[in-house]
Amino acid sequence: MFDLLEAEDKIDIKLTESDAMYPGASVSGLYFSHPDAKYFGVGEIARDQVVDYATRRNEPISAVEKRLGPNLGYEP
Repeated sequence: MFDLLEAEDKIDIKLTESDAMYPGASVSGLYFSHPDAKYFGVGEIARDQVVDYATRRNEPISAVEKRLGPNLGYEP
């Protein structure tokens, strides 16, 4: 495979036959910007939202709270 950046040699990241990056923890992305783009932050998640989400996913509330911890608007 033609390797323009020589990434396999320099940082030991390879592409699989299906063009997935290996190892799986490797990440890449394309970032686009536009002067009229609007960006927003996600607000804190309330307990009633966590309860609803946990119910719909059929998961314990404690597991959902652990996963969403940094975004919670309350102390579990």
